[in-house]
Amino acid sequence: MKKIWMTICTLTLGLALLSGCGQQTTTAEPIGIDAAKTLALEDAGISADAASFTTAGLDRRGDTEYYEVDFTANGQEYEYEIDAITGVIIEKQIPGGQTATDDTAQTAGTTTGTQSGTQTSGDVIGEEAARKAALDHAGLAESDVTFIRSKLDWDDGRQVYDVEFYTSDYTEYDYEIDAATGDILSYDADAEYYGGGSTGSSGTAITEAEAKAIALGKVPGATESDIWEFSTDRDDGRLQYEGEIIYDGTKYEFEIDGYSGTIRSWEAEPVRG
Repeated sequence: MKKIWMTICTLTLGLALLSGCGQQTTTAEPIGIDAAKTLALEDAGISADAASFTTAGLDRRGDTEYYEVDFTANGQEYEYEIDAITGVIIEKQIPGGQTATDDTAQTAGTTTGTQSGTQTSGDVIGEEAARKAALDHAGLAESDVTFIRSKLDWDDGRQVYDVEFYTSDYTEYDYEIDAATGDILSYDADAEYYGGGSTGSSGTAITEAEAKAIALGKVPGATESDIWEFSTDRDDGRLQYEGEIIYDGTKYEFEIDGYSGTIRSWEAEPVRG
């Protein structure tokens, strides 16, 4: 009996030791923001003295922590995302192109699907083509606008180009363009400066019917039955019309000045669900 009891005790102790070993984990420490800055500068071939950092901090995408390191040098902008544990460059935006490292990007939900693990220029249409797609859609020439930004980014696991520009009348356009196909995913246009409090030559407000016609004129094929919402409002005491059109799988939201008929704001995005 004593021998059996000793055997049971030995087995119990062994199981306890095994259980304890299985619970032992090691947590890797982040490399630190200074190390991330150094990695970014080395990759860009820029000395620390020549760089001016605009953003440097820890962030998270999915289960992956990364350092966002943005800086300017010689009048150029550099943007890096660096894995906080391994120091692998997940994504970078540098003069002349953008790359994404596949190994870590898979964990972060930003894979490019390339076998080599490096995004190549052949996978995306390029900034120039993205700008042209936005301008063509807006019916403008490059000489008509001043570009604010054209940047390759990620949205819901898909690469997109964010393109922003404005015209001489201070209408600002924002476009999101599929980086692989060049399709317009969403866009909006805002007339930031629309004449202050002036009310047109007659000082008479346009009617609701006129405002609806102006909005429908921006959506060929749509009729008044496609206007789902419509209301009047006041912005700094000035009359404006607001509404929503849903037509052919796209939702359009608009704001129209109640006197001049200027479309102050226009947004379009696919209807989801």
